[in-house]
Amino acid sequence: MVKLVAIYRKPEDIEAFDKHYFEVHGPLAEKMPGLIKMEVSKVYGTPMGESDLHLIAEMYFESKEALVEALSSPDGRAAGKDLRGFAGPLVSMHFAEVV
Repeated sequence: MVKLVAIYRKPEDIEAFDKHYFEVHGPLAEKMPGLIKMEVSKVYGTPMGESDLHLIAEMYFESKEALVEALSSPDGRAAGKDLRGFAGPLVSMHFAEVV
């Protein structure tokens, strides 16, 4: 199993960001074919205090091939376009194998 991990830094307007993420972007991402599970976590701090991170989204797929297919699908492309529009400078994306 693999996952696509999206790590979001804190936006200037957290309320507007969350509204868009949970009402628009999340539902778009959930439509990607082959998505087994999507888990979103709100970062509330670090062992040292505050964090500059806001959200971590983990999207699970059966295989690397399934992940690539999902991203290149019409739904994957729509989610990517939306992501660039509302969170481009705030997000970093990572591929990870579940061990």
